[in-house]
Amino acid sequence: MFAYIVRRLAYAIPILVGINLLTFYLFFVVNSPDDMARMHLGMKRVTPEAIEKWKASHGYDKPLLVNTDAADIHKVTDTIFYEKSLKLFLFDFGSSDDGRDISFDIGQRMLPSLAIAVPSLIIGLLVNITFALLMAFFRGTYVDLSGVILCVVLMSVSAMFYIIGGQYLLAKTFRLVPISGFDSGLDAIKFIILPVVIGVVSGIGAGSRWYRTFFLEEAGKDYVRTARAKGLAESLVLFRHILRNALIPIVTGVVSLLPLLFMGSLLLESFFAVPGLGSYTIDGIRNQDFAIVRVMVFLGSVLYIIGLIMVDIAYTIVDPRIRLT
Repeated sequence: MFAYIVRRLAYAIPILVGINLLTFYLFFVVNSPDDMARMHLGMKRVTPEAIEKWKASHGYDKPLLVNTDAADIHKVTDTIFYEKSLKLFLFDFGSSDDGRDISFDIGQRMLPSLAIAVPSLIIGLLVNITFALLMAFFRGTYVDLSGVILCVVLMSVSAMFYIIGGQYLLAKTFRLVPISGFDSGLDAIKFIILPVVIGVVSGIGAGSRWYRTFFLEEAGKDYVRTARAKGLAESLVLFRHILRNALIPIVTGVVSLLPLLFMGSLLLESFFAVPGLGSYTIDGIRNQDFAIVRVMVFLGSVLYIIGLIMVDIAYTIVDPRIRLT
């Protein structure tokens, strides 16, 4: 197992290097530092002196890959590629374009993102699996048909409708929870209830229908027919056999979502004014803060690769037949 994890981590290195190079190309070759300066200063009537001053103040006035004017190792280190891209591998995120410490901001915003994402994932998983098991148990009946129709309806509704409708109904009309904002400590609970509820409800349609497909696929296999032939109750067949063997695709989907727990929800955090990593990314895009966007793209890639490795490890836990050699 240890050797497998080391090997997978070794495979991840060239992937991260490729992502880093692609990100660098998109940010500094396709969109040159001069273009960045014009976007910040205004596209019209920007003098070359103003552009050079902006580039110097943000560290974009150096050569891209090789500094021919420098000596020795500084030919490589005194470049935009080293300062803005290679240091990401050491998790040295540097400063944003407005001078803030990105690592400090991420540390401050990580907990609000987790406060919403973790309950949404756990509660949503329980609700979706329970609803899917209910439809699978009553498969072919009006309960199953009604459940499928409800899932399709929920899937067809935009996430924006859930957010605006939830804010209007629960926050403005009934005044059960605050409409937006965030606080520290236990006072944060009242602010995360509505985003969690909306996150769970908006995912019921797709999640329940997805899990129902897995359960019905397992229900048609030989080992299930054998269990029924032995006289086992349908509830025992459903929970002891079908659910257990459907855990592999379920674990795949759940563990793959773990990086999103850290990255936060872009829509929920933005609309509910939660100071998490999702709103941090949106603010970076809105303010054209390229340093923040680069860091979040790289960090998301790292977390996604870690999530895939965790999926492979989880396979051996839920299915003893799988052995990593």
